[in-house]
Amino acid sequence: MYINSHLHHYQGTEQQHLAWIVVPQLLLALPFVIALGVYIIAAIRSNPDKPWPLNRIVYWCIGVTSAVLAITGPLASLAHTNFAAHMLSHLLLGMFAPLLMVMAAPMTLLLKTLSTPLARRLTRMLKSWPSRLLTHPIFTTCLNIGGLWLLYTTNLYSLMHEHIVLYLLIHVHIFIAGYLYTLSFLYIDPVFHRFSFVYRSIVLIISLAGHGILSKIIYVQPPSGVSLDQAKVGGMLMYYGGDMIDLVLIIILCSHWFRSTRPRMVWHPN
Repeated sequence: MYINSHLHHYQGTEQQHLAWIVVPQLLLALPFVIALGVYIIAAIRSNPDKPWPLNRIVYWCIGVTSAVLAITGPLASLAHTNFAAHMLSHLLLGMFAPLLMVMAAPMTLLLKTLSTPLARRLTRMLKSWPSRLLTHPIFTTCLNIGGLWLLYTTNLYSLMHEHIVLYLLIHVHIFIAGYLYTLSFLYIDPVFHRFSFVYRSIVLIISLAGHGILSKIIYVQPPSGVSLDQAKVGGMLMYYGGDMIDLVLIIILCSHWFRSTRPRMVWHPN
């Protein structure tokens, strides 16, 4: 049974429409709306003498908007029955929004806004072993790319459209895994357990290969409940769309690497 025909069973009444379309969208969007408001207030209050960079505010706003567009409105509704729409939603929620939100440096803003005792407490948390695990490139690759393999090569994708809790958990996982994955390769916020550029680049290349191979498998072997035609469109969208976002990630990583190796000017007093 394809997902299209399965969902028609649930779309028979207004109550079922609310349960499967409206409520999940509201639950998923609420944290992003709160995050947008908190970030803007923190940016305004951070330091009157040295305003928070406008470009970071723009990154955050566009990132949050992209995530909300992925999980609410017409795209999210269409994603229930159309795999290409689902894949576009996945790119926005799991790749594009996390990249922009990491570039907005929310942890740096939080440290600037908090009182000194709270900032020290947060710093201790960032130095702890759970933080080390959550920012380890291999762990985040397994969480992000491994999660996608599990979703699209098992019957988890079709089950997601049958159980609302599973649907919510998988979408939360897609965003958090994408955010931690991006964070573990781009050190824009304070990261106290750092890895070398060579190490991060090697892991990044492996993870990109995993993402690309999965998109090709989807192209020829549709996920459970997806027609071959939709799988082909979704697979191409995942392959080329993912490459475009990954290219930005690679450019930023290489620019950081270049700046770290650039000779520093030495001042010689007369």
